[in-house]
Amino acid sequence: MIDWNDIEQRLRSRLTPVDAIDALMARSDRDLNPDWHDPVKGEYRHAAVLAPIVKRAEGWTMLLTQRAADLPSHAGQVAFPGGRVDPGDLTAVDTALREAEEEIGLARRFVEPLGAIEPYETGTGFRIAPIVGFVAPGFEQKMDTREVADIFETPFDFLMNPANHQRRESEWRGQMRAYYAMPYQGRFIWGATAGMIRALYERLFL
Repeated sequence: MIDWNDIEQRLRSRLTPVDAIDALMARSDRDLNPDWHDPVKGEYRHAAVLAPIVKRAEGWTMLLTQRAADLPSHAGQVAFPGGRVDPGDLTAVDTALREAEEEIGLARRFVEPLGAIEPYETGTGFRIAPIVGFVAPGFEQKMDTREVADIFETPFDFLMNPANHQRRESEWRGQMRAYYAMPYQGRFIWGATAGMIRALYERLFL
């Protein structure tokens, strides 16, 4: 039986304070590809996502989105709600909460930010700050269909089970690349999102 109190204690004690996230060494696809030739030229564009843990009575879940199919980057992929840092955002938490409200209608009053895990650098040139937060049930969903095709929840215990962290390979930009994938009920969670979930698992359980 899952001890949710123990997991909550781990989340509250093992995450990094948001104001210290820039001091952390970034994660990336290089974690599984040490010889990877980084295709990014110049500086990374800063972004933040909210990794929302919904505290449902029947079992916690993580809330995820399916990105719209016609977006210029990461089209159609499973992702946490989030996006680029705007000039008016004071912190990564501001970015994550603003984007979650804009993309899926998640009002800030339902979210308790807990802290951060390591930034994740993508091959498309983004440096993503993952902000982990508890979400109280009772929120209303309202998709921005320009950015989001669907919203769904996946059991937290499924995502935190390393037996579900598949290592796969495919060719991207002429190079073979390994990545994490966590398929669940027809949803294909992979790439940066799966990498951030893996990083959260390692922070809590290794």
